Amino acid sequence: MRPDRILHPELAGALATLGHTDIVLVTDAGFPIPPQAKRIDLGFWLGTIDVLSILRVLRQEIFVEEVRFASEVRDCHPQLYQTLQELYTGSGAEFRTASHETLCRDIAYEAKVIIHSGSFNPWANVALVASTDPFAWFTDVSGVPPLPAYIARRQRIHDNVVPILN
Repeated sequence: MRPDRILHPELAGALATLGHTDIVLVTDAGFPIPPQAKRIDLGFWLGTIDVLSILRVLRQEIFVEEVRFASEVRDCHPQLYQTLQELYTGSGAEFRTASHETLCRDIAYEAKVIIHSGSFNPWANVALVASTDPFAWFTDVSGVPPLPAYIARRQRIHDNVVPILN
């Protein structure tokens, strides 16, 4: 066993395959998952395992540059929105909207991995766009100037910015 690591072998393996801009979609219990998707089912009973528990672990395991969710989260479920803000403060990630229809119709088909929870938390479907470590790329040793997006993410991390949905 590996201490302080994901024990689920399929999930750990799927996360290890992620590259820059790959999408991990964490869904509630009722989300319609496409038949061809790389589905990792963690939901086995009402509320277990919850989307937020999964997101807390993923926050420690992968770099994320963008967090997408329905605008209803901010507008109709402020507790979930606040928790997402707390989770991704200082991560450098930006919040973006994606309608429920877009999550189901487009992002679910684009996602490299879909993690299905047992959550009955309204609008708790969250797409994470994977990133690279913004401090490991474009180092002083390489002599290559960093891209503006890396500079901006580094600054958001340094400033411990709380992400907001515009």
